[in-house]
Amino acid sequence: MPSSHRDPGQAPEFQNQHQHQHRSKRLVNTHHSGNTHPLIWIASILCTIIAIGVIVGGIVVFVGYIVIHPRIPVVSIAKAHLDLLSNDYAGLLQTQLSIMVVAQNGNAKAHATFSDITFNLSYQGQPIARMVAQPFDVAKNSSKTLNYVVRSASIPLTPEQMEEVDESWKRDVIGFDLKGGARTRWRVGPLGSVKFWTNLECELRFRPSNGSYIKHSRCTSESK
Repeated sequence: MPSSHRDPGQAPEFQNQHQHQHRSKRLVNTHHSGNTHPLIWIASILCTIIAIGVIVGGIVVFVGYIVIHPRIPVVSIAKAHLDLLSNDYAGLLQTQLSIMVVAQNGNAKAHATFSDITFNLSYQGQPIARMVAQPFDVAKNSSKTLNYVVRSASIPLTPEQMEEVDESWKRDVIGFDLKGGARTRWRVGPLGSVKFWTNLECELRFRPSNGSYIKHSRCTSESK
């Protein structure tokens, strides 16, 4: 009776082939059974639309800026004069100044509005006057002049401030502090309205002997 003989190396090979086929079936079944939920497609479409809108909006803003090239309106001190400077032995100071403020709109394609206009004038920390103006518009590529005549009442000075005034007479140079600014708004074509606060802070220096204004540096506002 013939004896059956099985090669020990054949069984593992057959088993490996069977496991490989089984894994392939599971892999194929999983691949074909996966479906994308409709909400995912909707979300993807919405994200794509938003991204395109952001890109288009950025291009419009960039092109509008290049074409219009907006400039921030500024305020500056054009002229000034010390009309009166008087101090006595009692430590009282009297002064009068004429100050010309210019509101400049350098935009060639948009008018500008200036509002909340306020300037404070002081000497050695002592308030002298507060200068204000009503809101006004400045045409494109134009300017408006504000003329102020500031006369102080008798300002009591400390001994240190009295010495400083005496030194100013000797040096023939005296300085007053000017701080303030204005809120500016102008329309930049299709980009809408742009708002900035212009801040002006500088020292106005004069010759007490003749009242002339020393323009040692440019006194022009900076945007905030």
